[in-house]
Amino acid sequence: MSSTFYLTGIPGYEEFHHWISIPFCLLYIVGITGNCSILHIVRTDPRLHEPMYYFLAMLSLTDMAMSLPAMVSLFRVLWSISREIQFNICVVQMFLIHTFSFTESSVLLAMALDRYVAICHPLRYATILTPKLIAKIGIAALLRSAIPLIPLLVRLAFFPFCRSHVLSHSYCLHQDIIRLACADVRFNVIYGMVVITMLWGMDSLGILITYAFILHSVLRIASHEGRLKALNTCASHICAVLILYVPMIGLSIVHRFAKHSSPFVHIFMAHIYLMVPPVLNPIIYSVKTKQIRQGFLRLICPNKINSSAM
Repeated sequence: MSSTFYLTGIPGYEEFHHWISIPFCLLYIVGITGNCSILHIVRTDPRLHEPMYYFLAMLSLTDMAMSLPAMVSLFRVLWSISREIQFNICVVQMFLIHTFSFTESSVLLAMALDRYVAICHPLRYATILTPKLIAKIGIAALLRSAIPLIPLLVRLAFFPFCRSHVLSHSYCLHQDIIRLACADVRFNVIYGMVVITMLWGMDSLGILITYAFILHSVLRIASHEGRLKALNTCASHICAVLILYVPMIGLSIVHRFAKHSSPFVHIFMAHIYLMVPPVLNPIIYSVKTKQIRQGFLRLICPNKINSSAM
């Protein structure tokens, strides 16, 4: 009945944990640096004070908030500091990871709507997506993601954990915690599936419907170059959607239908799910978006960029 849980690193490779931590550390540094750079670029460049870049800054914040809680406990395990985590800290970590995972999905839906307005109603783009409305969308996305998780947290507080206290990951997930409970967890399982279906399902459906409208509008553009230009503005967002949803679906499939597979598969998918979006999103947007790419170049070699601009 202890309130202490034990995190798991990479089973079978414990003696190499210090070496394994090096690529994780490098990826995390790349992710934090890229997302902080995007936030700095959007904040300091007045030309980027537009809805598209506000949503991109929101995505960067969400990426960092989703990965930070997991990375702290991961490095504590890999650096042999401690495998122990208290129940209350575990629940808080679980809440943050799931909340910002759902929030990122909501932000991607908002970015899809942003592309719809920019392509289908370009003359009213700035008047529809005002900074005040964008702030309300961000707050609504966060509350929409956090509030449905509260019943799950309340239920967890009353569960006895009399079996093994060893978690299957280096951070806490709801489906991992309830697996160890000595109680009827049907409510948590069913309610959790409903929350996932309502949030991720509605977001993904909304993104698909939005792109159907975008495609319908693009096909009515007379020139071939105009169609390509319009679709090119959506390329970065489509990549960001795939980067989030593909690992997310993969992790869900592994947890639901491959419970008896190798622990390495579970751990690999769990870390891909949290590490890939923060690392790849800044890279994709810097490659595909000219203004962000120029902002990165100004940060890396400001003198050369300034002299070429003169």
